[in-house]
Amino acid sequence: MTPDLKTDQELLDAYSQAVIDVVERVGPAVVRVDASRRSRRSQSLRQAGSGSGFVFTPDGLVLTNSHVVAGAAQVIVTTADGRRHEADIIGDDPDTDLAVLRISADQLSVVELGRSSTLRAGQLVVAVGHPLGLEHTVTTGVVSATGRSLRARTGRMMENIIQTDAALNPGNSGGPLVTSAAKVVGVNTAVIMGSQGLSFSVPIDTAIRVVTAILQEGHVRRAFVGVSGRNTRVPRHIVRAAMLKAETGVLVESVVNGSPASRAGLAIGDVIVGFGAAPVGNIDDLHRILNREAIDVRTQLVVLRHESRVELPITPVEAAA
Repeated sequence: MTPDLKTDQELLDAYSQAVIDVVERVGPAVVRVDASRRSRRSQSLRQAGSGSGFVFTPDGLVLTNSHVVAGAAQVIVTTADGRRHEADIIGDDPDTDLAVLRISADQLSVVELGRSSTLRAGQLVVAVGHPLGLEHTVTTGVVSATGRSLRARTGRMMENIIQTDAALNPGNSGGPLVTSAAKVVGVNTAVIMGSQGLSFSVPIDTAIRVVTAILQEGHVRRAFVGVSGRNTRVPRHIVRAAMLKAETGVLVESVVNGSPASRAGLAIGDVIVGFGAAPVGNIDDLHRILNREAIDVRTQLVVLRHESRVELPITPVEAAA
């Protein structure tokens, strides 16, 4: 063996040291988040759940998951040095499962944010959190894949999700996913129960956009048209006759009275197949299109009605916060 080749033990020691360095740099900024809700009968506070989070600004902004603090009457954040702080919920976005909290404290450790767009499959990642109430638990793994899709609790599809095999458990939610350079590249959000090696994190690039929107406007702005439906197939002869780009669409099952869809003349039984120049093959396509750029912008809703292609002028409005 040549002198410059490292032994297995040396490689293992280098790996261990890399993880230790990450934990020492990031661990002090990782917090426990405990949420309490009011009892309907007595109005007293009761523990509703706990998760993790991390401080990302010196003035006490904390990032965590929306589902950790949803409906909470009180949120307590415990920092790594054991201090407990009552937190204010600055804003949350259930559609991306992210929430921003603020605590008033001094001498806070802060994480460094990286770029999730640079992640590659096979890259080493470290997860730090408080699963099952166990303080500052560390797990390691690799990026299994990027660009995954995961459905949020609201039913909306979250895009560009990071899949890792770093073990996550209840209580890890909201904690950071970190590279070997100690930069946060994701917010741990979900694990597929009963499986092994299937853990998911919201990319930090998405989190930065959500945080910016919350801090500037109090919430994430999205467009609303006032329709609900389900995915459906379109017969091939209709696809050819209507010159559609997909063989599926969204079958309209209800239309909100007074909504943009109602004013446009959309009817139950119509099949939405396009929105402006963008094809609509399923509900997730429609969700992606209805972002803040679509608010108050007049466009054409393309539908199939009795096997005929119809274009309805529609102007989405801003969805209620």
